[in-house]
Amino acid sequence: MSDSTVKKVSSKTAPKGEMGQTYLVSGKRVSMRLWQNEKPQTDVSNRRDYETVGYVMNGRAELVIEGQTIKLEPGDSWLVPAHAEHSYRILEPFTAVEATAPPAQVHGRDEAKA
Repeated sequence: MSDSTVKKVSSKTAPKGEMGQTYLVSGKRVSMRLWQNEKPQTDVSNRRDYETVGYVMNGRAELVIEGQTIKLEPGDSWLVPAHAEHSYRILEPFTAVEATAPPAQVHGRDEAKA
């Protein structure tokens, strides 16, 4: 039988990640986070053991993935495959929703900060 537990996480009390993203909810197979009006900044290049998909609501950013630069604007979505070298550069206040599979927080990866 599958787990039918309903989870609700308030963005007011949800933990924050390294770049300021809010961890909205995390299940066994997927987690979701919110980037809300993030200020311009550059992330360090990294590789993750999980896939990431996202959707831009406001602002602009650049995603550098395996040496290719992808410009992200409102209405754009993106995919970062597992193990791909990538970094983000937020160019103007940025709001986006991002999901990871399996969850980013598995085994302490991308540990959220309270």
